[in-house]
Amino acid sequence: MKPKTAIKIILYVLVAVILFHLSIMLKIVPYEITWGGRLKNDSEMYAFETISIIINLFLFLILLIKGKYLKEFIPIKIVNITLWVFFLLFVLNTVGNIFAKTNFEKYFTLLTFAFAILIWIILRKEKTNKKKPKRNKDFPT
Repeated sequence: MKPKTAIKIILYVLVAVILFHLSIMLKIVPYEITWGGRLKNDSEMYAFETISIIINLFLFLILLIKGKYLKEFIPIKIVNITLWVFFLLFVLNTVGNIFAKTNFEKYFTLLTFAFAILIWIILRKEKTNKKKPKRNKDFPT
């Protein structure tokens, strides 16, 4: 898979994830089945969901820059470091979701694992298909 394709997939899924978090804030989805079942009240839910939406929007922005959909106003080195941090977070989140209290959240293991793989695809070095020049036997190099 090409990095550009991986970026597009994550961008579409991030829109769905942000909508999911908004649906929790609007109480369409009960917050008791999220965050490992650890939220105790509405104010905790609003705080956690707001932070989550901001983080997802930040990842969305970073991916727009990496995919060259937005002008590079953050140095690409910072973009790549940020993506490595997100890769690590998704790997750790995958492990955390495996041990979640609710089955609903355990299903998110697949999503966080997919995000980790897609970010890995984005970050891995592209193999160049440049052919090595043929050696000329008459002129040693």
